[in-house]
Amino acid sequence: MAETASTNADLLSAVEAGTVGNRTALLADHQTAGRGRLDRRWDAPPQANLLVSLLFTNPPSSPSILTQRVGLAAIAAIEELAGADLRSRLGLKWPNDVLLDGRKLAGVLAQRSAATGAVVVGIGVNVGWAPDTGSSLARELALDIAPRALLDRMLCEVDRLDDGATMVAYRTRLLTLGQRVRVELPGDQVLIGTATGVDEDGRIFVDDGTTTHTLDVGDVVHLRSSPD
Repeated sequence: MAETASTNADLLSAVEAGTVGNRTALLADHQTAGRGRLDRRWDAPPQANLLVSLLFTNPPSSPSILTQRVGLAAIAAIEELAGADLRSRLGLKWPNDVLLDGRKLAGVLAQRSAATGAVVVGIGVNVGWAPDTGSSLARELALDIAPRALLDRMLCEVDRLDDGATMVAYRTRLLTLGQRVRVELPGDQVLIGTATGVDEDGRIFVDDGTTTHTLDVGDVVHLRSSPD
């Protein structure tokens, strides 16, 4: 479609109305009310970036494996289109951001239908445009591709990855592991420590030097050095 408020919201409405089936993909040239994590606005000029939502009508008990799968599929598709292993430049930040050269290239957001239990996973990838704080495929990799071409490769990768392969690949491409991080938590709490691992449900372990905390929500910042 040319324009919509939110592909996630549209797909959730459609599955609750019974008009779409499993693995439906809804692509838009432009979103006027796109959302990221923590209700942040996700916006881009029309036709510049990939804005798509995918429907999973029989999701696993923890939807984190689906956000991991979609993020990994984006990485694999980009590397294929670039014709290069970008392991040193491209990876994931917990829980579900794709980073290129340390800056945000894509965000992933999962939402569950309370009525049907289905999960919609939306992803926005900066293909041709990015804000000053982000990365884009055009600017950083000089990739001149259409958003639909990236989506076609991504869908193949989503189908290829099963749950076991997803978790192995997620841990491999998770740049947050081993990093010193600042985690902004609900209630204006902040945790600083080292990210030491991630469990099967996608929760991250952060060691603050005294205690290892297990977190399932939070906004992570990778720290370049220890704070003063």
